[in-house]
Amino acid sequence: MRIRVLLVDDEQAIVDSLAEILRSAGYEVLCARSGQEAIDKVSEFYPDILLTDVLLPGINGFELALHVKEKCPKCRLLLFSGQAATAMLAQSFGPTFTALGYRFELLPKPLHPIALLAKLEESLTQVA
Repeated sequence: MRIRVLLVDDEQAIVDSLAEILRSAGYEVLCARSGQEAIDKVSEFYPDILLTDVLLPGINGFELALHVKEKCPKCRLLLFSGQAATAMLAQSFGPTFTALGYRFELLPKPLHPIALLAKLEESLTQVA
């Protein structure tokens, strides 16, 4: 069974390139361009990994991650961002994730494809 990745980013070029990288590595990938679109899809897809940008229109990546963990408790969370403002969001959401026993990793954007694939594999070896 292939590992399922829900990929979320509001930039089409990033979605297209990351989806191609992940599919060529053997992952099953479902893409969304907003947090709400991802929420609409998560109950039908049940991802093993959520790979999402943090700064999305409407629902941010941290809010999305909380929703996904509620629906798919074993899903691994990888968030990425190229924005400096993300650190403040990470600090504000960190205690909530910790209190719920959720782990997430915040990755820099852009991330080299080899490093991304390594992080995906690493996340699969950790307890969700």
